[in-house]
Amino acid sequence: MKIDLTDTTASKINKALVQGRRAIGTPAVGMVLTMVIVTDEENAYDSIKAAEDASREHPSRTLVVIKRHARTLRDRTHSRLDAEVRVGSEAGTGETVVLRTYGEVSDHADSVVLPLLLPDAPVVVWWPVDAPDNPAEDPLGALAQRRITDLYAVEHPLEVLQTRVRHYSPGDTDLAWTRLTPWRSMLAAALDQARVQVTSAAVEAEAQNPSAELLARWLEARLDVKADRVVSGGPVVTAVRLGTAGGEIVIDRPEGPLATLTLPGQPPRTLALKVRPLSELIAEELRRLDADEMYAVALRGEGIKETV
Repeated sequence: MKIDLTDTTASKINKALVQGRRAIGTPAVGMVLTMVIVTDEENAYDSIKAAEDASREHPSRTLVVIKRHARTLRDRTHSRLDAEVRVGSEAGTGETVVLRTYGEVSDHADSVVLPLLLPDAPVVVWWPVDAPDNPAEDPLGALAQRRITDLYAVEHPLEVLQTRVRHYSPGDTDLAWTRLTPWRSMLAAALDQARVQVTSAAVEAEAQNPSAELLARWLEARLDVKADRVVSGGPVVTAVRLGTAGGEIVIDRPEGPLATLTLPGQPPRTLALKVRPLSELIAEELRRLDADEMYAVALRGEGIKETV
C-alpha cells in the first residue's frame, strides 16, 4: 500500500502510517529498529531496495531522506516536505517513508525525522553517498546508535579514510569494512589450523581499494607485522599472503565467487568467497548495534598485538 502526501508534516505522516497499518492489518510492534537513509534521487532506488531486503531479517521502519535542490530563488526559500508512505508488501517486512525535503527544511531534516522514529528502538543512519566528514556530529547521525558510511562511494577513498580516522566515534562503521568479513573469517580459520608465527603479510587488490587498505591495517595491528599493499587487476581484494617459517598461507581469489586456500604442507582447497550484494552487507551491520571495536583497530592501524 502506498500513500502520497504533498506539502505535509511529520504529524500527517504518522497518521498515514497508522492508516496504512490498519488497512492491511499489520501492527508496528514487530519492528526492531529505525533505519534512516540519507541519499539523493540517483541512489535512492538501490538503497531502498537493499534496506527492504535486509528488513526480512530485521523488520524495521525505514526513513529515506532525499534533499531536493531547488531551481529558483523562490523555491530555495520556500520550505516544503513531500512524503511517500509504503506499508505491507511495498516495504519488505517493515514500513518505508520516503521524505523529500525542499528549501530550509533540508537544513533541519533531523526535526522531520525525530517525530517519526520508533519509540524505544535503536536508530541506524546510513549514508550510501555524500557522508559527512564527522558522522557522529551530523544532526541526523547524532540520533543514531550506529552510523554507516561507504568508502566505495567516494572519488578518493584513501584520503577520505584518513578523515574517518580523525573523526571516528564509537558506533561508526563503513561498508568497506563489512565487505571484509568473509576474508577475516577465513584468515582466522587458516591461522587456527596452521598454528605458526606470521613474519610477513601482503594484500593484493586494485589500486585505491579502501577494503584492501583496511585489511592491511588490521593485519598489521593484529599480527604485529608490516603488510605490503600490492596492486593487482582486481576486482576488489584478490589475494592475501601471510609469510611463515614453513611457507606461505595464501587465500587467492583472482575472479569469480571461488577462492583457493593454500596452507604449508597441505593440498590447496577451494572456498566460497563471493562479492556480496548490498542487502547482505546492510543485514550484517544490523545484527550488532554496539561499537565495532575491530573497525576502530583497522581504521587506526593499531590495537592489541595478538594472533588474528
